[in-house]
Amino acid sequence: MSETSSTDTPKKSEKNRANRTDFRHFMPLATRWMDNDVFGHVNNVQYYSYFDTAVNHYLIHAGWLDIHHGETVGLVVETRCTYHSSVAFPDDLEVGLRVDRIGNSSVRYALAIFRKGEPLAAAEGHFIHVYVNRATNQPGPLPAKLREVLAPLQ
Repeated sequence: MSETSSTDTPKKSEKNRANRTDFRHFMPLATRWMDNDVFGHVNNVQYYSYFDTAVNHYLIHAGWLDIHHGETVGLVVETRCTYHSSVAFPDDLEVGLRVDRIGNSSVRYALAIFRKGEPLAAAEGHFIHVYVNRATNQPGPLPAKLREVLAPLQ
Protein backbone atom coordinates (compact mmCIF):
# COMPACT_ATOMS: atom_id res chain seq x y z
CA MET A 1 0.00 0.00 0.00
CA SER A 2 1.38 3.44 -0.91
CA GLU A 3 1.69 6.37 1.44
CA THR A 4 -0.35 9.49 0.82
CA SER A 5 0.24 13.06 1.82
CA SER A 6 -2.35 15.35 3.31
CA THR A 7 -3.37 16.27 -0.24
CA ASP A 8 -3.78 12.59 -1.21
CA THR A 9 -0.90 12.87 -3.68
CA PRO A 10 0.79 9.47 -3.91
CA LYS A 11 4.41 9.50 -2.73
CA LYS A 12 7.24 7.05 -2.83
CA SER A 13 9.23 6.33 0.26
CA GLU A 14 12.05 8.81 0.64
CA LYS A 15 14.69 6.24 -0.29
CA ASN A 16 13.01 5.67 -3.69
CA ARG A 17 12.34 9.32 -4.44
CA ALA A 18 14.63 11.33 -6.71
CA ASN A 19 17.21 13.30 -4.75
CA ARG A 20 18.88 16.51 -5.80
CA THR A 21 22.23 14.66 -5.93
CA ASP A 22 20.85 12.48 -8.77
CA PHE A 23 20.96 15.41 -11.21
CA ARG A 24 23.77 17.19 -13.04
CA HIS A 25 22.11 20.49 -13.98
CA PHE A 26 19.43 22.71 -12.45
CA MET A 27 17.25 25.39 -13.96
CA PRO A 28 15.43 27.83 -11.65
CA LEU A 29 11.74 28.16 -12.45
CA ALA A 30 9.14 30.41 -10.87
CA THR A 31 5.61 29.09 -10.81
CA ARG A 32 3.01 31.36 -12.38
CA TRP A 33 -0.49 32.24 -11.21
CA MET A 34 -1.90 30.50 -14.29
CA ASP A 35 -0.12 27.23 -13.39
CA ASN A 36 -2.50 26.63 -10.47
CA ASP A 37 -5.74 24.82 -11.04
CA VAL A 38 -9.06 25.00 -9.22
CA PHE A 39 -7.66 22.70 -6.53
CA GLY A 40 -5.03 25.26 -5.54
CA HIS A 41 -1.91 23.47 -6.81
CA VAL A 42 0.03 23.33 -10.06
CA ASN A 43 -1.96 21.33 -12.59
CA ASN A 44 -0.38 18.08 -13.76
CA VAL A 45 -0.06 19.22 -17.37
CA GLN A 46 2.25 22.06 -16.31
CA TYR A 47 4.90 19.60 -15.15
CA TYR A 48 5.35 18.43 -18.75
CA SER A 49 5.78 22.04 -19.79
CA TYR A 50 8.41 22.46 -17.07
CA PHE A 51 10.26 19.38 -18.39
CA ASP A 52 10.13 20.66 -21.98
CA THR A 53 11.32 24.09 -20.89
CA ALA A 54 14.27 22.70 -18.91
CA VAL A 55 15.54 20.49 -21.75
CA ASN A 56 15.25 23.17 -24.42
CA HIS A 57 16.61 25.91 -22.15
CA TYR A 58 19.71 23.79 -21.56
CA LEU A 59 20.18 23.05 -25.28
CA ILE A 60 19.74 26.70 -26.28
CA HIS A 61 22.10 28.03 -23.61
CA ALA A 62 24.68 25.34 -24.41
CA GLY A 63 24.76 26.77 -27.94
CA TRP A 64 23.32 23.77 -29.74
CA LEU A 65 19.61 24.37 -30.32
CA ASP A 66 18.58 27.03 -32.81
CA ILE A 67 14.78 26.92 -32.62
CA HIS A 68 14.32 28.95 -35.81
CA HIS A 69 17.01 27.74 -38.20
CA GLY A 70 18.62 24.58 -36.83
CA GLU A 71 18.75 21.63 -39.23
CA THR A 72 18.04 19.09 -36.48
CA VAL A 73 15.14 19.33 -34.04
CA GLY A 74 13.92 17.09 -31.23
CA LEU A 75 10.41 15.65 -31.33
CA VAL A 76 8.93 14.40 -28.08
CA VAL A 77 7.93 10.74 -28.42
CA GLU A 78 7.45 9.81 -24.77
CA THR A 79 7.00 11.50 -21.42
CA ARG A 80 6.21 10.33 -17.93
CA CYS A 81 5.76 12.04 -14.58
CA THR A 82 5.33 10.66 -11.07
CA TYR A 83 4.00 13.07 -8.46
CA HIS A 84 5.12 12.97 -4.84
CA SER A 85 3.91 16.24 -3.34
CA SER A 86 2.07 19.31 -4.55
CA VAL A 87 3.64 22.59 -5.56
CA ALA A 88 1.70 25.81 -6.05
CA PHE A 89 2.08 29.44 -7.02
CA PRO A 90 4.11 31.32 -5.76
CA ASP A 91 6.62 28.47 -5.14
CA ASP A 92 10.11 28.89 -6.55
CA LEU A 93 11.22 25.65 -8.17
CA GLU A 94 14.35 24.09 -9.58
CA VAL A 95 14.20 21.57 -12.40
CA GLY A 96 16.89 18.90 -12.18
CA LEU A 97 18.14 17.50 -15.50
CA ARG A 98 20.36 14.60 -16.50
CA VAL A 99 20.73 12.31 -19.51
CA ASP A 100 19.97 8.64 -18.87
CA ARG A 101 20.54 7.34 -22.39
CA ILE A 102 21.90 8.53 -25.70
CA GLY A 103 20.89 6.40 -28.65
CA ASN A 104 21.55 6.69 -32.37
CA SER A 105 18.79 9.27 -32.94
CA SER A 106 17.21 9.68 -29.52
CA VAL A 107 17.95 10.95 -26.03
CA ARG A 108 16.21 10.01 -22.80
CA TYR A 109 16.30 12.85 -20.29
CA ALA A 110 15.53 12.34 -16.60
CA LEU A 111 13.97 15.33 -14.87
CA ALA A 112 12.73 16.24 -11.43
CA ILE A 113 10.90 19.18 -9.92
CA PHE A 114 12.27 20.43 -6.59
CA ARG A 115 11.06 23.23 -4.40
CA LYS A 116 13.99 25.65 -4.16
CA GLY A 117 16.62 24.17 -1.86
CA GLU A 118 14.73 20.98 -0.98
CA PRO A 119 16.63 17.69 -1.32
CA LEU A 120 13.75 15.46 -2.48
CA ALA A 121 11.73 15.82 -5.67
CA ALA A 122 8.11 16.92 -5.61
CA ALA A 123 7.78 15.18 -9.00
CA GLU A 124 10.06 13.26 -11.33
CA GLY A 125 9.91 11.77 -14.76
CA HIS A 126 11.48 11.39 -18.15
CA PHE A 127 11.27 12.91 -21.57
CA ILE A 128 12.44 11.26 -24.80
CA HIS A 129 13.39 13.25 -27.88
CA VAL A 130 13.91 11.67 -31.28
CA TYR A 131 16.05 14.04 -33.30
CA VAL A 132 14.98 14.58 -36.90
CA ASN A 133 15.99 16.60 -39.88
CA ARG A 134 13.79 19.70 -39.86
CA ALA A 135 13.21 19.62 -43.65
CA THR A 136 12.46 15.89 -44.04
CA ASN A 137 11.13 15.09 -40.55
CA GLN A 138 13.19 11.89 -40.71
CA PRO A 139 15.37 10.67 -37.83
CA GLY A 140 19.09 10.50 -38.30
CA PRO A 141 22.23 10.06 -36.25
CA LEU A 142 22.68 12.57 -33.46
CA PRO A 143 25.06 15.34 -34.49
CA ALA A 144 28.49 15.18 -32.83
CA LYS A 145 28.01 18.67 -31.36
CA LEU A 146 24.78 17.55 -29.64
CA ARG A 147 26.55 14.52 -28.15
CA GLU A 148 29.28 16.87 -26.88
CA VAL A 149 26.72 19.23 -25.29
CA LEU A 150 24.92 16.32 -23.60
CA ALA A 151 28.06 14.66 -22.18
CA PRO A 152 28.13 16.75 -18.95
CA LEU A 153 24.56 15.62 -18.18
CA GLN A 154 25.42 11.92 -18.13
